[in-house]
This record gives sequence, structure tokens and C-alpha cells, in this order.
Amino acid sequence: MNKDNPQITIDDIINNIKYIDNQEEVEKIKKAYKFALNIHKNQKRLTGDDYIKHPLNVANILSTINADAETIIAALLHDTISVGNANIEDIESKFGKEVASLVSGVTKINKLNYNNTTEATINNHRKILVGLTEDVRVIFIKLADRLHNMRTMGVLQAEKQKENANETLEILIPIAHRLGINQIKSELEDLSLRYLKPDVYFSIVERLNKSKNERNKYVQEMMDNVSILLNEHNIKHEIIGRAKSIYSIYKKLDKGKRFSDIYDLLALRVFVDTVSDCYQAMGLIHSKYRPVPKRFKDYIAMPKSNMYQSLHTTVFGPDGNFFEIQIRTYEMDEIAERGIASHWSYKEKGKNLMKGMEDKLQFFRSVMEIKDSNEEDMKNITEALKNTVYIYTPKGDVIELPYGSTPIDFAYRIHSKVGDSMIGAIVNETIVPLDYILQDNDVVKINTSNNSQGPSKNWIDMAYTNQAKNKIRSFFNKIDKSEYLKIGEELLNKELRKRKLPISEFIIDENIEKILSELHLAHVNDLYINIGNGKFTPLQVINIITKEDINKEETILNRITDSNESSHNGDIIVAGIDNIKINLAKCCNPIPGDDIVGFIQNGIGVNVHRKICPNISQVTEKLINVNWNDNIIDKYSTHIIVYTDSTKDLILNIVSSAKNNGISIKSINTNKNSLKNIYDLKLSVKDVDNLNKYMNQINQMTEVINVERVIK
Repeated sequence: MNKDNPQITIDDIINNIKYIDNQEEVEKIKKAYKFALNIHKNQKRLTGDDYIKHPLNVANILSTINADAETIIAALLHDTISVGNANIEDIESKFGKEVASLVSGVTKINKLNYNNTTEATINNHRKILVGLTEDVRVIFIKLADRLHNMRTMGVLQAEKQKENANETLEILIPIAHRLGINQIKSELEDLSLRYLKPDVYFSIVERLNKSKNERNKYVQEMMDNVSILLNEHNIKHEIIGRAKSIYSIYKKLDKGKRFSDIYDLLALRVFVDTVSDCYQAMGLIHSKYRPVPKRFKDYIAMPKSNMYQSLHTTVFGPDGNFFEIQIRTYEMDEIAERGIASHWSYKEKGKNLMKGMEDKLQFFRSVMEIKDSNEEDMKNITEALKNTVYIYTPKGDVIELPYGSTPIDFAYRIHSKVGDSMIGAIVNETIVPLDYILQDNDVVKINTSNNSQGPSKNWIDMAYTNQAKNKIRSFFNKIDKSEYLKIGEELLNKELRKRKLPISEFIIDENIEKILSELHLAHVNDLYINIGNGKFTPLQVINIITKEDINKEETILNRITDSNESSHNGDIIVAGIDNIKINLAKCCNPIPGDDIVGFIQNGIGVNVHRKICPNISQVTEKLINVNWNDNIIDKYSTHIIVYTDSTKDLILNIVSSAKNNGISIKSINTNKNSLKNIYDLKLSVKDVDNLNKYMNQINQMTEVINVERVIK
């Protein structure tokens, strides 16, 4: 029967559920059908079919993956509340609490319509995730429900088709993958592509149809050869040709592969009785057909998180064609194609597998604790669902991480103390750099030391997960705040003594309140910390008090008009104005390559600032577009601060690196304390690229924890 044919009957379902050997449960399924038929009488779908055809198709899809009786019953009843006029009490009294709970879970997911495209994807995400807090079988019903709706989606408007297809691809398919239901996942992917990119979909279909006869010939020849080989060694087996899904072909083409370069267009699946037969069959195939390097995967010894097990290899077959061959037992194939549901009929084993799958879904349930997730949160969650790797500890425990993670992420996922005391990593018995990208099934050992000084600040850039980045930042925040507070207080007191201002007369409540208000700070400790980390200079702070006759507006104006003396008229183009004096702001020191903006000062000319300069952000008028000229010869002044975690003198290295990059150091000041040195540098550079290269080189020094460009 064609899968798109809506003429499924209850007899078809009863015929499909012969794996349910309890006659009482079978009768309960028939009773559920009659109940749903009565509820949905006189109701029609947009296709024109009687509504009952939809729950029948949903139940039929679930019967093909051996879902248990309660799931089949709930599938037949899943729309009786939201579309019909049934109530949950009625369902519980007739079919039991378990079925009622499943129907209630599906009703929650489907409670809101998808008609309003302004609701944004976030609401759809939440609806899906809410269902995960109930019972994993609710998700199976939802997946089957969406699959039948996708099969009959041709009656909808194109915009609605794309909306549903995109939601399916972004939210439901990753869940189907996590649950291991390849049978449903693969069809949902193909249908999503069909409605999202119909031209691409039908182009692939056409190309597959054109090469179908030739592919069938090669597949049949390979099947015959492998079968003869296995028979010669008395290995009982069954072989089928495996069709590559349209969506998986699209994904490979989208990554730049040519159609002819896709290895697994020609594919076989070999079924045997035992695990030992799997390995023996693999060895025999490799003895006759040369394997393609790095294409062997052992998912039997190292199963995927969704319990998928199989041996994968790619070999050079007849006429030099690539063949992907999968070898597995019949039981492995049940789980691979039908997922966990395929074992629900075996009661005790089913319970254990259900518990395992519930554990795997803990990630989803934890997301529900985020009651007010924003769009960025949900985007991150969606990406996490799609791109995941599973890493092993030396003891065999599995750690789940997003693809792109490094040993740093792995260490901090285990525990903050492991991350903070890490001194190196060993992956698959080989020492690797800390920015190594972890791959599926890597075995990772983290080397730690009680004498570790803690993480390096450049680990923040090496880490991939926000969890690891935040823990590293937290480590430094605890250290930096106390250090910067001490440094800031010392620097301010030093500047006050230099200007012969009594400290006791300057640090009074009235002055502190004025300074905190001017700098938008909450506490005097915040003031010292910001002086210590270089955000504010002691002189800036002191001038707030000593220039009492200048109001706030005049202070801002002074900041943005305080410019370098030399004119750079030829290097900067002012939109629509010729022959005007150009001045570069001292507060942010723009250099070629910076995004810049002009501030018109009557009688003075145009003061040029970096667009990110906080001083110019307070100005709403007199701004004008300016751009750098293409041919600039002059060097430009800028200001950086180098933070270290050492008292070692780095001036020679800093100066040497500057010279190698063609950078002139105009001045260098060192702020020292008992734990570290901080270097304040005034530079003359060609452009942003020149500066960034220099800063990166400085940042690579072992003792350096950060290099910042200063804006006053």
C-alpha cells in the first residue's frame, strides 16, 4: 500500500500489531477506534477525507515501529480532545490513567496552532519541549502525527508548507534522531526538503532516477558477490540494497561534494545472527574488497547514544565504484530503524530501555527550567540538538558535548576543579593541544596538578561551550577583582600625591558620590577596580572633582573635541565636504581600518572618533559620515594595556616584537605589584591589521593573560 494513501483501516492496524499477544489489549485498541470514530463523525480534513483517517494513519505509522498497545490507543485518541468534544476524564475512565496521560501530553503539544507566523519559532520550540516532560511516548505520537501531516501537506498554502517543514527540520527531526527512529526521521527529512527547497529536491530525484538502472545493476552484482563469499564460510545472512535518502544526498551536495563523489549512493546492508558473525563478515569483505581509508566505523563496540549499533565500511567495488556496507544483527537493525519503541512489546526489556531513553532525554527536560528563554537561548538549544558529539572518559562514561568542543570544555563539563587544575589532555592515548576539536567516540584523559596556577585567559577563546567560558571568566573575576581593587586604590593615591592633593580631603563622601555618578558606577570598590584594569585613569577621576566649574555637557564636549594635533586631511574623506580640517580624537585614537564617525566642531573642523567610542555615543547631533582613504602612508597613534600574571620583566620582548612588526613605541609605563606587572603602551602603527597582529603576538607570551586597546 502506498504510504500516502489515506485508506488505512482498523483491520490494517490489527494485522500490523501481531507482536502484541495480549488479546485484551487488542480489544482495547478496537474499542479506542470505535470511540474516536464516534467523536470525529461528520468531521473532515482539508484533504476532504473523513477525519478518522488521520488518527488511523498515525496509529498505523506507530504500529510499523512496534509501539506498545497504550501508544497505539493514545494515537487513535490523540485528537479527540483538541479536535473533538471528548474530555480527559472520559478517556481515563474508558482506557485507563496511562492512556489518558499520553493523550493529555499530545494535546498540550498541539494546543496552540501554528497559523500565526508572527509567534516566532520560540513558541514552537517550547511546545515541543513541554511534551518532553511528560512521557517519551508522547514524542513518538507527535512524530507520527507530523509525519502523516507532512505526507498530506500538499493541500496547504506554500508559506504554511515551508513553516511546518522548517519547524520539522529544526525541532522534530533532531528529536527523532535522538530517539533512534531512523525510519521516521529519514522520511521527515526528505519531506521537509521537498517543501523547503522543491527545486533541489526534484533535481536530486531526477538524477537518481536517471542513474537508477545502472546503480541497480552494480548493487545486484555486489550483493551476489558478497553473498557467495559469506556462504563459502557458512555465515547465515541476508543482504539488501540500501537506498540513500534524498536529504542526506542534499546535505553532502550542500557541503560542496559532487554527485559522483558521494560514497554511499551504492550501499548494502548485511544482516547476520550474532555479533561474532558481524566481525567475521567484515573481515571477509575486507579480504576481497579494498577498504577506503578512514571510512571504517565500529558502532557495535562503541554504540551511539541512541543505542544504534552497526559496523560501517566503504570499499572499492566492481568497476571501481565505492560501496558503503553496513553489517549488523537483526536485533540491531530493529533498534536502528524503529528505535526504542521496537522493544516495548518485550515488557521487562522494554522497561529497562524506556528508563535508558528517559535518562537520555534529561537534557531536554532541564531546558524546561528556563521559563523565559529568549530567541538566542532557543537558537543555542536547537543547535545543541543538531550538532552533538559523545566523548568517553577513560572509565567508559559518556560525556555529551556540542560539536566544536575542546578538551577544555570536556574538563569543565566534568567539574570546575578539573578544568581549573588542568595542565594537559590525552585523546586516544595521544597528547593533543588544548584547542583540539573533539570527535565522536574520542577517549579523553585530563591531566591535572594540585600545583596548577589555574586556567590561562586565552582558554576562553579555545573553549567552545558557554559553560566552560563562564567558568574560566569566573575564575579570573575572583582573582582580578581583588587585585584590580588593590592596584586601582594604589594608582589613585599615587596620582593624588603627585598632584599634592591630600588623600583624606579628596576621598570624602561628597566627592565619591559625584565620581560614581559621573562614571555610572555603584560602589567605590567598582571605581578602584576600573582604575586597576585600565578602564579609567586616575587623572580622569581626579579631574571630575578638580574641574567643578565644567558641567556634564561641557565635559562630554571636551572629551570628543580633545584631538591629536597633527592633521590627517588627506587620509580621511569627509562625505560631501572638501578642504576641512581633520582632527583625531585622543580618547579612542582611531587608526586606519577602524570604523569611524566625524563630529563637527564649529571653528575647529571635524573630530574623528571610532564608532564604538563611548564618548561619541552620548552625542546625538553634529555627526557626519567619514571614511579612510585607500592609500595611507602615515602612522597613527594608539594606546594598549598588557596584563600579565607574572612579575617577570617583559619589556625587552614587547619592544622586540614591536620592532619586528614595524611599530614604534612612543612610551611605555609599568605598573608593578607583588604578583604581576601591567604595561601601559603608547604606539605608532600603520593600521588595524598591523596592531592586531602585534597584539596577538604579545598575547601568545606565556606570562600574558590579556591585551586590551584603550578607549578613555
